[in-house]
Amino acid sequence: MLHSMASPIISLSFNPLFVNNKRLGYYFQFYPLMPITCNSRTELRRSFSMGRTAHSCTVSGEALVENRRDLNPRKSRKKVLRETPEMNFRVNLDQCSKNGDLTEALRLYKEAKRSNIQLNVYHYNILLYLCSVNSDGSAEDGVDFVRLEKGFEIFKQMSIDNVEPNEATFTNVSRLAAARKDPQMAFDLIKKMKEHGISPKLRSYGPALFGFCKKGMADKAFEVDSHMVENEAMAEESELSALLKVSSEVKRDDKVYEMMHRIRATVRQVSEETAGRVEDWFRSKRAAEVGMEKWAVGRVKKGVVKGGGGWHGQGWLGKGNWRVVGTGMSETGVCQSCGEKLACIDIDPKETENFAKSLAKLANKKEAKTGFVQFQEWLQLHGPFDAVVDGANVALSNQHSFSFSTIKRVVNRLRQISPTKKLPLVVLHQNRVTGGPAQQPENKKLLETWRKAGALYATPVGSNDDWYWLYAAVSSKCLLVTNDEMRDHLFNLLGNSFFPRWKEKHQVRLKPSIDGINLHMPPLYSIVIQESELGSWHIPIVVEDDLETP
Repeated sequence: MLHSMASPIISLSFNPLFVNNKRLGYYFQFYPLMPITCNSRTELRRSFSMGRTAHSCTVSGEALVENRRDLNPRKSRKKVLRETPEMNFRVNLDQCSKNGDLTEALRLYKEAKRSNIQLNVYHYNILLYLCSVNSDGSAEDGVDFVRLEKGFEIFKQMSIDNVEPNEATFTNVSRLAAARKDPQMAFDLIKKMKEHGISPKLRSYGPALFGFCKKGMADKAFEVDSHMVENEAMAEESELSALLKVSSEVKRDDKVYEMMHRIRATVRQVSEETAGRVEDWFRSKRAAEVGMEKWAVGRVKKGVVKGGGGWHGQGWLGKGNWRVVGTGMSETGVCQSCGEKLACIDIDPKETENFAKSLAKLANKKEAKTGFVQFQEWLQLHGPFDAVVDGANVALSNQHSFSFSTIKRVVNRLRQISPTKKLPLVVLHQNRVTGGPAQQPENKKLLETWRKAGALYATPVGSNDDWYWLYAAVSSKCLLVTNDEMRDHLFNLLGNSFFPRWKEKHQVRLKPSIDGINLHMPPLYSIVIQESELGSWHIPIVVEDDLETP
């Protein structure tokens, strides 16, 4: 179906090409403001001088036991510390935080003040958190009002006690302000952080930003957004989605366009909630009114080339009502609704190089004791490779037992399709190549073949092999065979800008079948919001999916 200038199309793509285990959630988690009770707990450290005493006298067994206890001051000192009013207060307050028990926390607070226990920022942050959590200022019985006022009273007392606040303190009080429906106060508190030499975090801005958006105060929300950019607190999906919604509500088509592209660059696949807000915009009367009826085709094409494909950034193209439909994509990226082929967006080689450097820096920091530098040197000698295999993940893909034959089949298949016919690199932990199934004669022979060919690397004991196979694939600019969803804390360190794009273009997934192993290659198109030269938009949505759905 061809697009007329008067009838642009937004197609909502409900499925990426391949998924193994609901993988799309990795890219698009919401980050609600988490409990802020200070993650690090200061330990009371004491140094003890331990000496040896020679006894020449004879004593009974009972006395010896008694003397041994006396000579172990560490345990007795810890016991004394646990029994101090200060330590009891902290332990009990921690329990209140865990249980969300504000009533008991306030009782402990009053008791501590009566006992002249000196409160520090950690104690105050727990109290402020408990006052701010689950408060929206709407409780009819006044419970929320009392909770909020108590929070502000505690914050005031903190100042009287000359306790220096930290980022968590200001964020908690900002939550109190937002719950009192005062986003301006929440924003003012963020600005005060600078006076205390504190850099705001993304979570610090949530109360003010969402508060202004909820009230429809778009200009103030944009001001908060600008402040976030200045302080390098990069907005994620929940923030950008809220800004898109308020921009649409106040008919700021220029800001809607900006937010669409920021979501494209940051989020890629959108949640169903964000998709609903996108639909609301395209179905609105304002969306039908804006846009160029005639545009410079050459300039649009130039914008596409400059942007690397998939978008042009020249503004809304076409006028008239938009047709909004749900659709799917073929394996080659052809829209089943409009027939337009989506682009495969290039990754800048310089970006890959910079990512490899940052990955190596992180890996060397985390793997210092196990010699990641030696692996880099080994890779310089034996690489680059056309593919890297996460050996343990592949061997356990049948979910029954560790199978070297599965790795062998994958290795042989990759060698067949390799342009250089070179063996892929297999990364396995040291324990996997020395014990268990590795001791079987045929597996020993297989491992030795790979080792002699420079196609096997055994990561040292105590290491995390994830760093090794990921770095090898990134630095070699090659395919990575693994079903690992790469969602844990290690991969979160890599950020959500470049890594998802790299992963989409390089990860090969596998699925056991009756006749062997099926390799699911990276898609031939980029699963990301795309703006076409004809003015239409395609928005991929996060859904539960599997490898069998095209």
